[in-house]
Formats: sequence, structure tokens, C-alpha cells
Amino acid sequence: MEEIKRTEISVLGEFSLIDRLTKNFKLKNRSSIKGVGDDAAVLDHEGYRTIVSTDLLVEGIHFDLSYFPLRHLGFKSVIANLSDIYAMNATPKQITVSIALSNRFPVEAMDELYFGIQTACEAYNVDLVGGDTTSSRSGLIISITALGIAPEKDIVYRSGAGIGDLICVSGDLGASYLGLQILERERRLQEENPEIQIDLEDQKYIIGRFLKPETRPDIIEAFKDQGIKPTSMIDISDGLASEIMHICKNSGTGAVIYEKEVPIAIETQQMAIKFNIDPITAALSGGEDYELLFTIQPEDLDKVKLIYDVKIIGVIKDPEYGINLMSSGGKIHEITAQGWRHF
Repeated sequence: MEEIKRTEISVLGEFSLIDRLTKNFKLKNRSSIKGVGDDAAVLDHEGYRTIVSTDLLVEGIHFDLSYFPLRHLGFKSVIANLSDIYAMNATPKQITVSIALSNRFPVEAMDELYFGIQTACEAYNVDLVGGDTTSSRSGLIISITALGIAPEKDIVYRSGAGIGDLICVSGDLGASYLGLQILERERRLQEENPEIQIDLEDQKYIIGRFLKPETRPDIIEAFKDQGIKPTSMIDISDGLASEIMHICKNSGTGAVIYEKEVPIAIETQQMAIKFNIDPITAALSGGEDYELLFTIQPEDLDKVKLIYDVKIIGVIKDPEYGINLMSSGGKIHEITAQGWRHF
């Protein structure tokens, strides 16, 4: 068996490591005047509003490297931030990446992580323009900041939903959560018996939705093509229940979600049943789908119907109505947020 090369970080030092990890990142956006290599990045957005989002990912809290390939982790770390920019109806242009890592990670491991970061940058036409590296006593920590642009008139907030607006969502929900359940099950089984054969049940779709999700610039482009400006919008990172509650709280409204209209892939439904989970629970509370949840005025109904992969799932209500799910059988259930809790 060929011995895997391992180069200690200390052999390179911080600055040589940065040079190695960023040498293949080429600037693509006119707004990126100066990227990595100086005291700070220089950006020129020519009068556009700048949109900024930051996420912090901590090993053992947000990801488990026993089943999460580093290149997929790098890709997903970028996606989580770009999704926030798209949720403002804006276009991401630049990111910065900061990492803290323990001495158990060799240079080659960081090559893998940055391969995933670079793949995401190329896929979404985003420039890496800065960041930082430091040591950690407790594994890997990744902090990414994304910067985007939009004309002021196009920016969409969580706070604009009005009574009677239609609630829409892109894609399908709950798959990422079920992918995580499969990976966690196999991790626990291997801990109990290291000789056991891993069985992912050929569930490429739902596992892929967890390990290597995509975000939705196509929906933002479709808004422009159809002349739609959503009244409110948020990305689905913590589950549908949590996100509709954010919109309603910020907009001062209630809402009803129709269970039969919530898009759930057949693979998700089948695996949820296998795990003894109600599929609608996976959609409401699972999270990390990185789809877009948005509201539109009723007069835009015909336009939104022309957008591929978007479904109308509910209506914004008076605040006294509350935030409820109407089951397929017509019963009303209060929606509570049971997604990811950080503390």
C-alpha cells in the first residue's frame, strides 16, 4: 500500500501555508481590485449596496470528520454563506476564509479543504479575497464571510410579508436531515463494531443533499426574468418551521402552511418512514436544505408559476391567527421551531 504523504503545518509556517492554499484562486469579478496578499482586500462595488454574511463552523458541533470529507466540508462551508446572500435577493461576489486547526491536520488535509472551497468559488463565480489561519487546541474551526451586492431597490428583507401574501419555497425539503441520519447511524454502528461494513443504502440523493448541498442563484435570476420582487425572503438553514417563524416575527404576521403542498422528495419520504420519522417533521425541523423560502403578492401568482422548481405552500395571515400547519386531513397544528439550537 502506498504511504500517504503527510506534511506538518509547522514545516511551512502560516504565510507559506496561505500562499500554498490560495495560489490557484484567480480573481474573476471586476469589483475585486485586490485579493489575498496585502493587509486587506480592496473592493469596488460601483454604487451598489454591499451585503455581508458570516458563518462559524466548529468541529464536533457543526460537522463530524469521521464521515465528512474535507473537500465536501470546504464546499458546504461556502454554500452556507452564499445562500444567505441570495436570500437577500443579492449576488455574492467575494468571500474571506479563516481557519483554526490543531496539529493533527497535515498540509495535505488543508489542500483538500481548500479544493472544496475553490470548487464552490468557481461554481458560483465568487472570489476568495482574504482570511486568516491560526492554531487550535480542539480540532478544526472554519469562519467564512461572504460579500454580495444588489441595487438598494432589489434588496429583500425578512420583514416585508403582508397579510394575504403567498408563501413559496424552492426545491424540496428534509433530504439533508435524512442524509445526516444515515451517516450518524453508520458512525454509531462502526463505533460499536469497527469491522462492520458501512451501508449507505445507495442513497446518493439525500446523502449528497447533506454533504454537498447547492444553493439557488437560479431562483434569483428567475425573479429578474419574471419581474418579481419577493415581499420577504430567507434561506432554509434551520428548517422550514424556524424560517417561517422568523419571517412572521419580523413582519408582524401569522401564517398557514399546507402540509400537502410542502415539497418532499420520494427518497426523503421513504427514508423518513424507515427511521420512524414523519416526513413533514423532517421538512419542518431538519434544516440545511439551503432552499429559499419567500413570499409574494397575490398578483404575482401567474408569474411565480412560471419559475421552475418553486411551489406555493401557504398564505401569510393576520398575527392573531398564529403560525400553523394545516395537515393533509384538514386539522390545524401550531408550528414550533425544533431545528438546530446552538446553545
